Amino acid sequence: MTMPSPKVVELAAALHPAAALFKGFADPNRLVITQHLLLGEHRVTDLVEHLGLAQSTVSAHLACMRQCGLLSTRVDGRATYYSLAQPELTRTLLTAASALLAATGGAVTLCPTVGANP
Repeated sequence: MTMPSPKVVELAAALHPAAALFKGFADPNRLVITQHLLLGEHRVTDLVEHLGLAQSTVSAHLACMRQCGLLSTRVDGRATYYSLAQPELTRTLLTAASALLAATGGAVTLCPTVGANP
């Protein structure tokens, strides 16, 4: 087994933050939450009501997204409001992803590595 060159290892390390960013969006429920937060800030209870997801599911995904730096919070009394940290950049990323999916005919959904689990 050959070892990757130091240059490849260095490049992979430099790309780690980008991979982590995509991992932050890698769950369909996180994408649904993201799409909803593009409309504006929401509390967990709002998202549960609007999306029909369990409170524990919404809370876990919000915690993940917040740890990834994708969300901002605002506390008002006992309520915490969640919003996208960079809504316009997030919208741009999702628009580009939609364009890439359209251009490839959605072939990624047929990929045995990443598309096999709907």
